[in-house]
Amino acid sequence: MRKLHIHSAKPGDKLARAIFQENGNILLGVGVELNERFIMRLTSLGVDILYIDDPMTEDLEPTSAIQDNTRKLATDAVYKTMSTLIDQPVIRGRTIAPEMGRSFRKVFGDIMQDLITRENVMVNLTNIQVADGYLFQHSVNVAILAGIMGLAKGYNRNQLEELGMGALLFDIGMTRLPKELLSKTSPFSSAERIAMEKHTEEGFNIIRAQHDISLLSAHCAFQHHERYNGSGYPRQLKGDAIHEYAQIIAIADVYDALTSPRPYRKRHTPSEAIEFLFAAGNTYFELELIKTFCKHISIYPVSTTVKLSSGQIGVVALNNPLALHRPIVRILREADGTTPAAPYQIDLKDQNSLLIIEEL
Repeated sequence: MRKLHIHSAKPGDKLARAIFQENGNILLGVGVELNERFIMRLTSLGVDILYIDDPMTEDLEPTSAIQDNTRKLATDAVYKTMSTLIDQPVIRGRTIAPEMGRSFRKVFGDIMQDLITRENVMVNLTNIQVADGYLFQHSVNVAILAGIMGLAKGYNRNQLEELGMGALLFDIGMTRLPKELLSKTSPFSSAERIAMEKHTEEGFNIIRAQHDISLLSAHCAFQHHERYNGSGYPRQLKGDAIHEYAQIIAIADVYDALTSPRPYRKRHTPSEAIEFLFAAGNTYFELELIKTFCKHISIYPVSTTVKLSSGQIGVVALNNPLALHRPIVRILREADGTTPAAPYQIDLKDQNSLLIIEEL
């Protein structure tokens, strides 16, 4: 299969990966043949990349961090809880959310079960969803990234659960904000920015009211916008005053936000997001945590369509764990626009004069 931008898709292309609705249900399944109407509709829904069948890359299969069904169940749980809370009043200072702890403990347990069965996990968050599902899929992605970090840090079962619950629920305070703020695509006014920043405290209050969720998980919601140099909010905490769980979730939050399409900008590539994180080392985030995080990120996921500095077009066929920025690329089109008689591969690790200059 091959991953490409929706603008490069054409009628007759067949989907190799499903496209999901905001609640995790499938919008278009594997094998659906695209037509002009589908492409226009997907574009209007904010879908910007697709995985398609391609005989020249039919043997390439990007590895997902978790199974599709695990993701569906996790997204559905987040969707149902957050959607309910958005429409639900706060009664006597408490938001009614029965069974939240038990429900999300099961969800994160399933995510961890998938993660621990994969050796040397290199993250490729391959799900594709409509833009309206960002809040829900984002929480699941952050939980996946945080779980991988917890494993890398050698956390015990209780620590992993505290981190995972905090990651799944870190943005739950968004449900207490005015709906117009959640859907706004233009820049916030000063008053709107102040209102938006309240979501950290709101989330803390929602989670700590649950009798079966750790207070440390609640602090993940409270502290995930704190920054290592004290420039964050709500309390301008610095350095080790920010709990490590919250620091991990902050890194995962920023990475997934950068690599997701938003109404006001296109998605950044994984390599661009990693570059940003390293530039923020010991300023916004602890550098050692960033280094640990980036060891598990696939800069150029398998099946990504790329352009080389030579002008050749190819697809990433294999990653090199010791040189993630220099994968093996299968050439599909020469610099002069011709198609090779048979696809062949170039190992960029051995070709110092060649660089990936663009993802297509």
